[in-house]
Amino acid sequence: MAEKPSEKSPEEPGKSAESGRSGQSGESVPEDVWAQFVQDSERDIRTSEAPKEPSARARMVTERLRQQEARGELPPGWRTGPAWQEMNGRAARRRKVWTVIGVVLAIVVAVVAMKPSLVPGDPFGTGTDTDGGTQSANPLPDETAAPSNAPSAAPGTPTLDEPFAGSPAVRYADGAAGIVLPEAKPVGAFGKDQVAKALAQTKSLLVDANLDRKTLLGGTPETTLDKILDPKQPGMIDDAKSWLRKPGKESDPLSLFSRFDPDEVRLVGDVVKTRGRTTFKAGKDGAVAIHADYTFVYPLALADPDSTEVSRTIVRRILDLELLNPAKYEVTPGRLSVSRHDQDLANSACDVYDGFLHPQFDSVEPTGAPPSGPTTDPYDRSRELDKSGTESCGTVSRT
Repeated sequence: MAEKPSEKSPEEPGKSAESGRSGQSGESVPEDVWAQFVQDSERDIRTSEAPKEPSARARMVTERLRQQEARGELPPGWRTGPAWQEMNGRAARRRKVWTVIGVVLAIVVAVVAMKPSLVPGDPFGTGTDTDGGTQSANPLPDETAAPSNAPSAAPGTPTLDEPFAGSPAVRYADGAAGIVLPEAKPVGAFGKDQVAKALAQTKSLLVDANLDRKTLLGGTPETTLDKILDPKQPGMIDDAKSWLRKPGKESDPLSLFSRFDPDEVRLVGDVVKTRGRTTFKAGKDGAVAIHADYTFVYPLALADPDSTEVSRTIVRRILDLELLNPAKYEVTPGRLSVSRHDQDLANSACDVYDGFLHPQFDSVEPTGAPPSGPTTDPYDRSRELDKSGTESCGTVSRT
């Protein structure tokens, strides 16, 4: 016979506390464990942190600090103690030192700005030396068109160390750097590369005839005669070689080449100043017509090694060259022909035709005939240079 399920007895009022102490399993917590829990809880409550009233000493210290703060007499903190004050003192001294240095540098910069020549070597590129001359003034931009007037005066006196002082040429380019070629393009019967080669040959001729040291000291400009000029141009190369062998009034090599007598003068330094421009255009019958207009400034001293006086000779040359069309002319392909050569020789003895330029020095009695032509400025590149002007020997306004 099956047993009936047991019935749940109603809970007595006195058992509610024990029921509240039951665990998850529903069993009652033993009385001794519960008593210990109640005792520990009461002890923890009694010993827990609670706000405490400051002691009398703490209140006294707090009041003293408040009064000192009101009077501005705060005691030194940990950042203002002796060790920190010593460190801060060193920092203050460093700041004072740098302040003094900054003031001194500001004064130096101001003085140098007013007179840059006080700095050795002229690092600011002003080009003014202690003698009032110029040693490396700001260079001129490339000349791309004919100037409209003569350059202004330049202060200074030439010396062996500064041979261009007192001359506008101090701002000219050095040597071959002053021969800046235009960008090549196809012209007439010739392509871009052929035009570029012709322009490069023009520069080589100018360098060989006016800047090469061997030529300047009386040598033969072999590059020009053997590699650039067309041997088929009637009389050109033969005439030039003849002029070099036997110069004269009607056969003067100076019409093409700059040359000095090494027994008379010496070049000062390694630099010849150069200023000018090269242009080109289409010529007749598909030719390339090249126009070169350059001024060369030569610093010179007497051949005597003890001489310190410096003089300058200024040579301006206008040269028209042509790359002729082989289909129209009997020419040597790749060689240039000369269609015009004019020159202006400034500060050279008049009516002396020995194939050399002869600069004049203040310490030496003048040679050659007295000047008979007009006074001209050899640095004035705005004036026209016609044939009639180059045949007369005049006076130069400056060198």
